Amino acid sequence: MDFRDRHVVVSGGTGALGTAVVEKLVAAGAVCHVPCLDHGEAQRCAFRDHKQVKVTVTGSLADEAAVARLYADIAPLWASIHIAGGFAAGPLRDMSVATLRQQLDMNFLSCALCCRAAIKAMGSAGGRIVNVAARPALEWRSGAGMTAYTASKAAVAAFTAALAEEVAKDGILVNAVAPSIMDTATNRAAMPKADFALWPKVEDVAATIFFLAAPANRVTRGAIVPVYGKS
Repeated sequence: MDFRDRHVVVSGGTGALGTAVVEKLVAAGAVCHVPCLDHGEAQRCAFRDHKQVKVTVTGSLADEAAVARLYADIAPLWASIHIAGGFAAGPLRDMSVATLRQQLDMNFLSCALCCRAAIKAMGSAGGRIVNVAARPALEWRSGAGMTAYTASKAAVAAFTAALAEEVAKDGILVNAVAPSIMDTATNRAAMPKADFALWPKVEDVAATIFFLAAPANRVTRGAIVPVYGKS
């Protein structure tokens, strides 16, 4: 699991899961590039002063030009990990078109644009891409009450499998993880009566992402890996 001198993009690298992923990568020697929406998010990055972490304010990752600028400055790129996204719940009858588009932009479009830019940056050298779907992306009925989120994450899952087949010949292995509700401070506050012991820990989900992005992963591609914990 040696990442020495390998450059890795981690979108969403300031959140709970992203921080756990960056921590594992820098410990393995990687140089991590963490894009942020604004300076406020950049300040929240736990590794902003780490010599192996480069934090940049890129703006929205659903912006084609912003994503192109981010990846143009990274060479050579080994892996791109796409954790950034957003969540919206509520019955469809009450949901605005703006929210529907927001979910697609935050969860699917940002992922697709980052994947495209990563493939171009990797070139003939190959590399690894890891996307983040969600449990409802695989178990559609469980997405009742959050249909826009479910659809956007299901798009990520289908896109991952199709892209993996498309770029396998180029030595790029594309996979995704599909977490259930993870054990974070935010989720505990939102669901205080839940049994937190059943939720997967971010460190364990990060370990799965870490393997899929590693040079040691030589054969796994097109997988949407459930990381559900005991729930």
